[in-house]
Amino acid sequence: MSQLNNNQSEELRHERKFLITDYSAAEVEQIIKYNPACFTEIYHPRTVNNIYFDSLGFESYYGNIEGDADRSKARIRWYGILFGEIDHGVLEFKIKKGLLGKKDYYTLAPFTLDTDFSKQQIVKALSRDTIPNHIRNSVLSMQPSLLNSYSRKYFISADKQFRITIDKNLTYYRISYNNTTFLNKVIDNKSVVLELKYDSILEPEAKEIGNKFPFKMTKNSKYLQGIERVLF
Repeated sequence: MSQLNNNQSEELRHERKFLITDYSAAEVEQIIKYNPACFTEIYHPRTVNNIYFDSLGFESYYGNIEGDADRSKARIRWYGILFGEIDHGVLEFKIKKGLLGKKDYYTLAPFTLDTDFSKQQIVKALSRDTIPNHIRNSVLSMQPSLLNSYSRKYFISADKQFRITIDKNLTYYRISYNNTTFLNKVIDNKSVVLELKYDSILEPEAKEIGNKFPFKMTKNSKYLQGIERVLF
């Protein structure tokens, strides 16, 4: 995947999520490769890192728990090393409208993630002139609530209409602007998260693909999983 050069917004799309605990990541890969949709690996495996933001009252967390139809979630995402100088971070707003979702992106200025992490690092990351003031102020009004990291592989169907990601080695940290940063580290080596992504008009075909999997579709959020492991 190429690095974003400009602020971007995706079209609304649908996702089917599967939280898998009975199969290893290698077994899951074999299962999707034998699916009639003929998935093959694309790109190269990457480590995905995220800092999630939420209100003091955890409105994003509880909105997800309560199943609010329209909601958004703010996070900073980057790839590769977790700690150190972050040169290619992206601010994402993950927006849900019913069963559909999309992401709005804003490229960030370089910042550092280490034991001296503070709000000034986020202010620095948001310093690009291309980030609208209302977006900057929205993020700065919230608190960092979760840091997570996981290994991701990417797959695409033979007809190029469906994409799958497989995530493993999920690691969660509590993070904040005070001395509790990076406490309560939790590693989940048993779970595999599979996401099937496609345009909403392809729902019948996606259902057929999902029905061929030996695992059930679930409502899964890495943010919820992480918050419940390290904070609540």
